[in-house]
Formats: sequence, C-alpha cells, structure tokens
Amino acid sequence: MNGHPHAFLALFLGVAVAFPLLLLGVAQLWVRFFQPAKPNALKNAVYECGLPPQGESWIQFKAHYYLYAILFLIFDVEVLFLLPFAVAFTGLPAGALLAMLVFILLLAEGLVWAWARGHLNWK
Repeated sequence: MNGHPHAFLALFLGVAVAFPLLLLGVAQLWVRFFQPAKPNALKNAVYECGLPPQGESWIQFKAHYYLYAILFLIFDVEVLFLLPFAVAFTGLPAGALLAMLVFILLLAEGLVWAWARGHLNWK
C-alpha cells in the first residue's frame, strides 16, 4: 500500500469524527422512539441530594469559589507539566532546565500576584 503518506491520518480523522456522531445519532433515535419525554411536577422539581428542597433554587455563589477552583486547576495542571521533567531530570540539556525554571517562575508570579491582591484570603 503506497498511498499518500497522510492518508492514514485523514482516515483516522474521519473515523474519529464519524464514530461519535454515529453514537450520538443512535442515542438520539433511542430517546425519540423508546423514551419520549413525559415532564411532570416531580421530574421538574429541584433536586437537592435526595432532601426536600428548601428556599429558592437560584442562589448567588461567591466569586471566590471560582477563583479557588481556577487556582487549583492551574497548579494541578502544573504537576502534569512538571512530571515529565522530573522523570527525565538527569538527562535534560540546560535549555530544558531553563524552560522548566521559566515555567515555574511564571506560576510563582501568578501565585504572588493573587496573594498580593488578597484573592487567597478567605472572607
């Protein structure tokens, strides 16, 4: 088989797009024919972990929760990027160590910025 060198990638991309679309289509047909929507008061009620709902369902969350979540995500992703460096630490050239140092300094700068602006103080 001496086709185009990128033909396999095109085939892989086609299968990668077609397979989820096929599954979504089958799921849509299943819902349409076997599980038609039957809304009622119980199904439309607010769900609170099995407890009877109390108060309004629309409440305001503090924006600090989102900031904590974003900071957690940033430092969680940091671990993912630092793990390959840690595994190959002894065999890395000086440029890779410099890149790792710049990456860590950028993250530290973000942490210092958030700390200096008081975003890490729990209110």
